[in-house]
Amino acid sequence: MSTTESLSRRFRLLVLCGLLVALVGCDQATKKYAVDNWRGQPEQRYLNGYFRINYAENPGAFLSLFAGFPPQVRFWILTVGNGAVLLGFGIYLIAGKHPDKWFFTGLALVVVGGIGNLIDRIRLGGRVIDFLILGKELPLQTGVFNVADIAITTGFLMLIPLVIRGEAKAREEEATAVPATTPVAS
Repeated sequence: MSTTESLSRRFRLLVLCGLLVALVGCDQATKKYAVDNWRGQPEQRYLNGYFRINYAENPGAFLSLFAGFPPQVRFWILTVGNGAVLLGFGIYLIAGKHPDKWFFTGLALVVVGGIGNLIDRIRLGGRVIDFLILGKELPLQTGVFNVADIAITTGFLMLIPLVIRGEAKAREEEATAVPATTPVAS
């Protein structure tokens, strides 16, 4: 099957459930380990400081976006809003137009990673457990992240070429379209 061929609804459901169990299970297990072993501990450095473990509870989104908002606003944006978007994307992945393998996998990783972080938000009053940092020092380091964030980032990176290719294709189709002619009044 080529990457442009569609995937059956049953196959998509099975793959999405498999990713959900594997990635959310790994995400939640690593977060439990982080809570049990790294909460309250000093930062740990490995590989000459390029890999660090530093337990954090993030009340915001990516790079603490929305962290300064009041708790009720964060709840509606990051818990309810994210939950609704993830539900919509999940339904689309299973029941929507038959996506190709690459698009399906990218969006599925975003959804599954989002669910991993949504579980934290529900359990921890709007916070997400993060504990990994890559890079030596600012500005060449990541923010603090977790396994769910790895899935989300990987999924987004997989979708970027599709978006770029789609925009290029739309521009190409627009450029080659025959303009509509309007009758000239005599």
